[in-house]
Formats: sequence, C-alpha cells, structure tokens
Amino acid sequence: MGQVYAHVGQKFGPRRYDVVVLGAGRMGALAAHFLMLARPQLNLLLLDRGGLPNEEGATILSPGLWTALDVPPERLEAAEFSRRLIVGDLVTEEGGLGPAGPHEAPTLRRGLIEWGPEEQAGGVPTPEVGEWPPGLLDPAQLFPARFDPQALTYSAAALTTRAAQSAVRAGADLMLNVEAWPTPTGVRLHRLSVTNTHEVVVHETHDVEAGQVVVAAGAEGPGLVEQALGAVTHHARAYRQLPRLNVPTGERTPVVRACGLTLRPQAGGFTVVPGIHHRDPHGYQPTGGRLSGVPVGVRRETLQDLLAAMEAVPALGTAALELGRSVGDVPGAWLALPEGGWPLHQPLTERHWLLLGGERADLVGPAAARALALGLTP
Repeated sequence: MGQVYAHVGQKFGPRRYDVVVLGAGRMGALAAHFLMLARPQLNLLLLDRGGLPNEEGATILSPGLWTALDVPPERLEAAEFSRRLIVGDLVTEEGGLGPAGPHEAPTLRRGLIEWGPEEQAGGVPTPEVGEWPPGLLDPAQLFPARFDPQALTYSAAALTTRAAQSAVRAGADLMLNVEAWPTPTGVRLHRLSVTNTHEVVVHETHDVEAGQVVVAAGAEGPGLVEQALGAVTHHARAYRQLPRLNVPTGERTPVVRACGLTLRPQAGGFTVVPGIHHRDPHGYQPTGGRLSGVPVGVRRETLQDLLAAMEAVPALGTAALELGRSVGDVPGAWLALPEGGWPLHQPLTERHWLLLGGERADLVGPAAARALALGLTP
C-alpha cells in the first residue's frame, strides 16, 4: 500500500522515484494503474494540483460517452479494450477495475441516435429506443442518419478514482494539492496550503529525482513542457462549455446528436456538448456572449451553435436551457487537442513523456495509457 499525502500536515521526505506521473486526471491515473500492474516493484509518485478526481478538469463535468460510431477500423481494438474496462469486463490481470460501485453514477447502455438535416441514403429507420423526451426535437426537420444500440454513458470521474486507488493499493504514492513542474532530473513540487483568510499559498518546495516523468496534465500539458523543458509540440487546446438542458430524462433515454451538438443524459436532464471548431489562442480568456443584448454566461462561439440548432431542437429555445449570466455560471474546462485528434503518448526527452487524452479519451484513452505503461522503461 502506498502513501497518500492529502495535506501539508503529512510530512514528505523526498526520495528518488522510478516514475513520477504529473496529473491524476483520467489519463494520469490510468497510466499509474497500468504501470503498477506491469511492474509491481516500481517506486511511483502520482501528483495532482487538486483533489481526486481533479475538480478543475473536464473529467467530472460531463458523462463519458463510448460509441463505436466514432471509431475508425484501425482503432477498433483499442476502443474495445477501453469499452471492456469501462463496463467492468476486464479481469484484474488485464488491468480491470471492476464495474461502477453502488454509490457511483452507473454505466448505462443507452444507445445513440444521430440525426441529420435531410434524409440520407443508407440512413436508419427511427429506432425504438428508450424514453424519448417529448418536445426535444422537431421530426419534420431531422432524419435519423446513424444508430448505435451499444453506445453507453459512464462516469469518467469514478473510473479515474478507481484507477488511482488501484495504483495506491499496488504501492504507488499519491500527493494531492501540489503544483509540479518537470525538471531535467525529475520534478519540482510546491505543496499548497490555505491560510485563515482562505488564500492558497506555497507551504514547502521539494525537488524530486525521477527515472521517468510522465506529464499527464491535460490541456495544460503541452504548455507546461514547453515552458519547463523547452520541448515544443504541435498540440493545442480549446475551452469547452457544457450547458445544462433541463428536459426530463431517465436511465433509458438515448444519447442524441443533432446539428453538431451531443445531448448526453445526466442527472435527470441533458448535458449539452458542443463540437470543437478550432483551437483557442494562447492567452484567451473565456467571456460570455449576448442574447438579444442581454449578457449570458455561454461564450459567443457556443451560443452561435445553440442558436443554429434551436429550430431543429426546439427545447434549446425554452427556459429549460441554462445560459447563466456570466462564464462562471456555466460549467466549462480547457480541453486538450492532441495533434491528429486521438489520445497519444509522446517522448520528449530520454526522461520525459507527454500523455494526452482530449476529446476522444472516452473512446480509446485507457488503451493509450496502457500502451505508454507497457512501453516505458524506468
């Protein structure tokens, strides 16, 4: 069993680690899990600036979605491995983490239907799926294009937590509430504390030597390695907001795609997931837009997507859509955009690696983390 350093009251004596994983989001936690499975004798340290799972990332904001519709043939094996991990079909020796627990959001096979603006050759008949919310779509403007009855939603946050717990049970150390930067010989740690006036301060600083460092810091990862190591990459990031649509849903409500939006059932309503049109430039700060001259919390780019979809998805034009009054009212997070669009691991130096998930981490992220673990030699 490894040591968990949750706060600065737990004394930390720096020592050399075989591997340090910087970032305990989904990709970092899974990498730590698979590394400890492959090499149980590793001295491994898993770090995160927040809690577990990381509340500042995109992991907990939207239900994970797995669907074969989005997977090209060359990635089907990786996607199937990820699906088996998500639903709990993998045995422990393969890296299985078991199914969702009784107190976690369940993994549900909902099916996914994708609607198009016009009837397409080879389109599917309107499937008899689940509980269809009345008034959600205008059938006269949309036609069913594709249907995946095996599509499922799951809690990426719960998967992340189980992966980190597995790594700790296997002997990895976990440190939370710590800022970290890669250095030429390992990582530098700033352990954080909170004053009586609720100010976050650096309590202590440590330099930790490591044989290998995996930077799995999500959308911040590419900028972090460029700043700390001078390693220039071609990856990008974008800020994605996830408005809430309070149309009643149940456990049998399917996932819906229409007009470039994905409506994922969650907690009795829908999480609205817009598409990513472009990268956001360095230094961009999200700001809300205006609807009929009134400030709202949804950024202009997302608001345009919602307005364009309102005729075909009339529920978006009702009070069921939460637009907020400022950016802080609408859940959102930076999303990594790996070069090529798919999760990857990339060597930076003989000692440092970059691990990125991004938009398609739901589909093949676990397989990418496992591939890094099997290929890394501390």
